[in-house]
Amino acid sequence: MTARPGRTALIAGITGGAAGLLTGLALPEPPTGGLILHTVVAVLLGAGFGLLATRQNPADLLYWGLAYGAGWWLLGTLTLLPLLDGGPVAWTLPDARLRLPQLIGLLVYGMGTAAVLTAVHGGVLRGITPRRLLRGATAGLAAALLLIPLTDTMTGGILITTGIIAGLLYPTLFAGPALGSGPALVRGVPYGFLCWILAGLSLPALLDGAPGAHWTLAAAQAALPRLPAYLLLGAGIALVDNALRSLGRLLFADDIRRLRREGAGTRGVRALAYGALAGLTGGLLFTVVMVGIGVLDTVARLVGATSVWTGLLVHLLISQAIGVSYALLFHRRSYDLASGIGWGASYGFLWWILGGVTLFPILLGSTPKWDAAGLASAFPSLVGHLTYGAALGVVYHLLESRTNPWWLTRNTLQTARVTTEREQTLGSAPALWTLTVLIATTIPLLTTPPG
Repeated sequence: MTARPGRTALIAGITGGAAGLLTGLALPEPPTGGLILHTVVAVLLGAGFGLLATRQNPADLLYWGLAYGAGWWLLGTLTLLPLLDGGPVAWTLPDARLRLPQLIGLLVYGMGTAAVLTAVHGGVLRGITPRRLLRGATAGLAAALLLIPLTDTMTGGILITTGIIAGLLYPTLFAGPALGSGPALVRGVPYGFLCWILAGLSLPALLDGAPGAHWTLAAAQAALPRLPAYLLLGAGIALVDNALRSLGRLLFADDIRRLRREGAGTRGVRALAYGALAGLTGGLLFTVVMVGIGVLDTVARLVGATSVWTGLLVHLLISQAIGVSYALLFHRRSYDLASGIGWGASYGFLWWILGGVTLFPILLGSTPKWDAAGLASAFPSLVGHLTYGAALGVVYHLLESRTNPWWLTRNTLQTARVTTEREQTLGSAPALWTLTVLIATTIPLLTTPPG
């Protein structure tokens, strides 16, 4: 962002104050300390976000705003406010469930503040074109049509309407350069979570004339069965939109710049080998979880068997296949171990939604486990998928970083690594990883009944 920090902080402070006032009024209970103090703090937090946002790409600010709101829920709502009130930190699951409305309010606050900054400094309105809107609507429609056979939590008409509206907004809000297919998928999941908050929780309350009434724990739990559909819808929109923007790119040539450095055939062979090995490593770690919950015999039913050993073999083969897909989608995306963990864990979470609670039950002749009971029973699998993804990302990064094209000098490789690190740091990658962790942690908040 090229704007002066002082001016940006002023705009963000004013916007943050307005967003804080609105969210304070929308909360089911009055804010701690009263509405005036709440608004003053919102102004200060908004100014702080404006200072942090001066170096970020305007097209990615929305994700940073969501991550900023989530961070202040952890630091402020769960930590500082209880301490200032003379009590212990609220780091328990019951305390977090009790403060779920504040989390939703802070996410909306961060989103609103970031949206204004994006519009002011990113020139979003000037960039809206019929071509971009058509691309977004097409992406939303395609993603919704693919989801219709998988869900009965939303009717086809509602899903298509939601998909088209979300698709129209996506390229409008995120007008940055085209991403690779892997990062686009990861970017789409938090976008789907945002759509769930806005369309699944906030919009019904606005239509009822009771803003924020659906931010309660009970309302969020009632809307939980639609959350996987929104997450997959967001991922599908991002993937299709990215594909339409990069129509000339093939799976083995995801980034045209990389075609000059490494041929498609070479990349494909390496992806098969590295991805299979990295996936096998992650799958072995995942096996510990699967043995603990005793589901290997259930996995064996995918091929008509019941043996635990057959289930283990099928599980490891699936792990390798997902590893190969990761290698193809995230080639040269991780610049260190931390970024490898970030991309890998995010990809693992996506596969928990797509595979663990959606395709896996369908292939066994059941329906997706999108209700509270199904998601709660699949929580150990969520831990396993996150562990699998993190191990997958780390091992693949280590393998990829050891073998480089012979015609590239060490200085050239270091420059490329630094460039990738800068692009991802100034982009939305760290915010995406943070939001993935946030979405994963909300699952136990919404699946466990209050008590």
